Amino acid sequence: MELSDFLTLIHPAIAVIFVFPLIGNVVNLAWAARQRRLQTKAKVKSKIPAVSGAEHKRLGDWLTGSVVGLTLIGVGHPIAEEMKKKQLWIESPFQFVFIILLFVATIASLVFLYKAKEKHWRAIFATLTGMGIVILGCQDGVFRRTNEWYWSHYYYGIAASLLMVFSLAIVPEIYRDKSNKWRIIHTAVNTFALLLFIGQGMTGVRDLLEIPLSWQKPFVFQCDFVNKTCSGQ
Repeated sequence: MELSDFLTLIHPAIAVIFVFPLIGNVVNLAWAARQRRLQTKAKVKSKIPAVSGAEHKRLGDWLTGSVVGLTLIGVGHPIAEEMKKKQLWIESPFQFVFIILLFVATIASLVFLYKAKEKHWRAIFATLTGMGIVILGCQDGVFRRTNEWYWSHYYYGIAASLLMVFSLAIVPEIYRDKSNKWRIIHTAVNTFALLLFIGQGMTGVRDLLEIPLSWQKPFVFQCDFVNKTCSGQ
């Protein structure tokens, strides 16, 4: 296995080892916090720990950062490979610097989003973070499977990342809103995100099966993918 093959495995390895277990914990705590809230409203003594809500928020914050970070790693590796192949720092230094600065700006915007208190600053930093994710995902080298967008690991991942950023941005509104409107929006957004994460697991495994090792690529890419045949068959 070459270095490039090893780097390809970093994205799925982090997802399996860290992100997906974190998703399970966040979902479990979300359910526990909801059950405790309903029991308290019904004036029933709950056996669910009072810290379930606070732990749900704490791990939810971790989840957003992890998903965005995983997305940046996922698009960063193919972008780096493409820049290396094209020697972008020589052929197009402006584009090279722009891409590097865009990674830095996206990460910085997410950090500021965590720290922002006022609604308008949270909206600004959430928008900047989302724009950075989308623009980076549109760079050369990133495999998007646009012809099958409805079953694309890339589009599922970008959508899930944007939903996580939005969810993080509205957290303070959930606690301020007594009508529960923002809590309902939060629940709906994250339920859809959970479905996308399930799709991510399936499409990610599929894509790993389709990605050949670096030394195999010159031979595999000579195959006829439409008729599913290779030379010599």
